[in-house]
Amino acid sequence: MWEETGDSVTLLCLTASSGVPLYCRSRGGSVKQQLPFSVIGSLNGVHMFGSNLDVQLTAACTENTRVVWKVFHNSITLIVLSSDEGASDYSLGRLLENVFSAMVLVLGLEELVNARNVERLKKDLKACYRLIDSFLEPSKCSADLTQYVECAVMPSRAILQECLEAFASAAESRFGSLLTGGHVLCATEQWWQLAGQEAMLLVWLVRTLPPHTSRDLPVYLPHGSPTVPHRFLTFQLVPGLEVVLLCGPSPSLQYLADELVKQFWQPLLDLLKQTARASPRCLPPSTSLAPGILGLLLINQEQRKSIFTVQPHGTWAEGSEMPLKSRLCALRSFYALAISLYFPSEKAEGSTAPLQDFQAGFSHPPQHCYVVSAMHKAYAIHGRRHQLFLLLKPDVPTFALRSLATSTMQTLTAEDSAF
Repeated sequence: MWEETGDSVTLLCLTASSGVPLYCRSRGGSVKQQLPFSVIGSLNGVHMFGSNLDVQLTAACTENTRVVWKVFHNSITLIVLSSDEGASDYSLGRLLENVFSAMVLVLGLEELVNARNVERLKKDLKACYRLIDSFLEPSKCSADLTQYVECAVMPSRAILQECLEAFASAAESRFGSLLTGGHVLCATEQWWQLAGQEAMLLVWLVRTLPPHTSRDLPVYLPHGSPTVPHRFLTFQLVPGLEVVLLCGPSPSLQYLADELVKQFWQPLLDLLKQTARASPRCLPPSTSLAPGILGLLLINQEQRKSIFTVQPHGTWAEGSEMPLKSRLCALRSFYALAISLYFPSEKAEGSTAPLQDFQAGFSHPPQHCYVVSAMHKAYAIHGRRHQLFLLLKPDVPTFALRSLATSTMQTLTAEDSAF
């Protein structure tokens, strides 16, 4: 019997047809090298045994480890083992989806699905390790779970938006974005038409790369263009602030860096430095929230973007209710619970998470749900355009949760009509 110990996550990638291991990546715990072959064989063997009997094995758990399997395009099998306290079938399923899409982003779907040389594929997959490993680390955001990019609010956003659109147009690109610390400050209209996971992956990729003044990388869009690469260009305007573009064969990186970047962004240099120095805020300074709110996640489902914070009132002081790490874990866990069980229309494709029994007697899906625990309370609203997930202090009256969440939703969506 083999068990993971501590807060660890281990990821296995194998060929679906023969079960040949392609790589094994891990975070924390005692498993830092390749897993024993007997463990890999057992994990893959029990899944293949079920498949031969027309039984789909998707998840299992032991006393302290949760295991999730997923096969992609009948070619790649991914298996994740996690002993994280907040791990769920939904969150681990999202992890596997992100990892496979990261592999497609770097290598393209064709090479993964129709690999003729396993040893060459193993070598090529090493280019994905940095991006894959970043998904295994404890997350400090929600984008990997929601697959929607997180946005930040800056007072100068209107000026930056105008400059970005002019710069992207001159670069013959419809897809451009201005990033700081893994957050989107502003983006072109077409950027928001990308699949949520694609936009999230592109932002995530920039965050995992070593600092560089400019880059020209081939990327495959997992949903929009999985077999034909696009040019992904990044330019560091000032430390901590980058503009990114999706382009065709022209113009050249040198022309963009030497001519267009200077032409459009040099006049805003002081503003860019000021923006980079300021801590990215997910909420406008004028937004006033109820003191009982410990964290929030607001999702715009139409525009595929989100705002997320576990410091809704600014800086966190020692002695405050719930440590930030606990807030982050609780809000992410509540999101996974609400999306997988109570909001079935938002379930991940292929998810087998059970629905609540009471849903069978109703003709409509639930639009509100809440959770009460000793450490916190949580409330969610599932609207036509927006979703809101709130983490609240335990002393907030339960009967007041709905009105508080509704008023918070109105405040956040009215504050910025673009969101």
